[in-house]
Amino acid sequence: MKRYLTSAVGFLVALGMIATLSAQQPAQGGRAGAGGGQGAARPAPVPAALVMNVTFQPAAAGKTEQLPFVQANIANPDIELKQYGSGSQVLTNAGNAAQFIPFSLWTGETTGPFALTFRSKTNALDLTGGAKIRWATKTSGFHSVQPVVKLVDGSMFIGDVMSQNVAAMMISEFPVGTVRWMKLDPMRVVTMTSPGGTFNQIWTTPDLSKVDEVGVADLIPGSGHGTGGWVHVGSLEVYGKAVPRGAATASR
Repeated sequence: MKRYLTSAVGFLVALGMIATLSAQQPAQGGRAGAGGGQGAARPAPVPAALVMNVTFQPAAAGKTEQLPFVQANIANPDIELKQYGSGSQVLTNAGNAAQFIPFSLWTGETTGPFALTFRSKTNALDLTGGAKIRWATKTSGFHSVQPVVKLVDGSMFIGDVMSQNVAAMMISEFPVGTVRWMKLDPMRVVTMTSPGGTFNQIWTTPDLSKVDEVGVADLIPGSGHGTGGWVHVGSLEVYGKAVPRGAATASR
């Protein structure tokens, strides 16, 4: 009887030691991870930086009447305006503080599809990784604002993101990495099939590490004044990585 009692006591002691070791292992593993062992946590990704900030202004102080939208309407002197399709027919809008509409561009008089893009004089853009675009838009009818990129090799693409805010000008944003792209004809601003693609294959994969211009497009002509159909764009912010133009050209 004594032998069985001793064995039972030994078994319980061993069981307690196993339980104690098991309870200690997660804590020890945690300490190893914190110290840079195999379980070390990966560093958090660096958030994308604001690399292009496009806001608009009257071309001349005090001139708030509706006029053609031109280079002088870009507030940032580093940003160049590029016009495609009916882009030269885009007009300014003085805005409406009561409706939270800033001085903006307005497309009611365009007679065809258009794209307006913005180009930094000093940097190309890398829009891979956590890049995103934030814009202020307002639309009427079935019109929508879509993102456009032009690469350093001259190819142009339009994204499937469509901003439609009929009631009021709204600020929204989207990650560039989730956008699907179609090739765009810069002259006519119409979508094109992807070179070498299979039948009905419309999507393509542009190299977003070599972006020369970023902008907006509307593929529907404007309807004129009133509430028929047009878009307002009040601002455009691009977050990504700036690439000095010499480096971007050398990597082509």
